[in-house]
Amino acid sequence: MSVSRFGVSLEEELLTALDQYVTENNFSNRSQAIRYLIEKNLVEQKWKCGNLVAGAILLVYSSEKPDIRIHSFELQVAYRDVVIGVQQFNLSEQNCMEIIAVKGASRRLTELSDKLISIKGLQHGKLIMSKTE
Repeated sequence: MSVSRFGVSLEEELLTALDQYVTENNFSNRSQAIRYLIEKNLVEQKWKCGNLVAGAILLVYSSEKPDIRIHSFELQVAYRDVVIGVQQFNLSEQNCMEIIAVKGASRRLTELSDKLISIKGLQHGKLIMSKTE
């Protein structure tokens, strides 16, 4: 893929924020950070349009609450058209992490993640999506 060069004018405050972003995220230069931010914006626009995306739903919950795992499984079965895999990890004696790999229309993945994240007693939940092509 060829690279095109162009100039960008930014207010001092934005340039300082960009440089801080580059440092905090270990980008090698400003161009890499700008490419990343543009790509991220394009992916997020696809999420809003209902395009085909892939992702992961991360859940953290207490292993002492088996109803959470049961409810999560029931939702995965109901959304089996978008769930492509599940992996569970024991973080400690008390906490579990479940990662649900998903692929499908972004609206459908968001719908599933909203239902999973709203399970009573869940400690943390997050949906991460990316483009498929």
